[in-house]
Amino acid sequence: MLRQNFIWGLLGAVLVACCLGLGVVALSRSEGAILSNLYPTAIIEFIPAPTLTPSPQPMVTSTAQPAVVQSFGADQSLGLIRLGDSVQIYGTQGDGLRLRAAPGLDSEILFLAFEGEIFVVEDGPREASGYIWWYLVAPYDQNVKGWAVENYLKAVER
Repeated sequence: MLRQNFIWGLLGAVLVACCLGLGVVALSRSEGAILSNLYPTAIIEFIPAPTLTPSPQPMVTSTAQPAVVQSFGADQSLGLIRLGDSVQIYGTQGDGLRLRAAPGLDSEILFLAFEGEIFVVEDGPREASGYIWWYLVAPYDQNVKGWAVENYLKAVER
């Protein structure tokens, strides 16, 4: 009888140990699910930064003919752009256009205007560094402004 009680006791102990083991496994899995909700996985999306537009280089003129320098008045324009017009940035192949603090390639770059962006012409034209320059202001933010080369501007139809 002692032997039979010993066997039943041993079987009971094994059964209790199995139940405890299953409980620990179940608890660790549920804690893992709870902890995974506390610390969600971060998703990182990389957005490439815009590249700078190469500075336009002055055009080489033939030395056989003398260069003609034309002066501009406030109401004159070489192209279709006039004061008060809306213009669009184009021809930069998506690189954008540098808006500068003053007319000229040596002037400080203030802002990079994106291809297709619309601006209002507030001053110009001015000739500097072999280019015609216009002073542009963004209609959505008066702080986004600067001088831009006419070669990359297109008048927007009225």
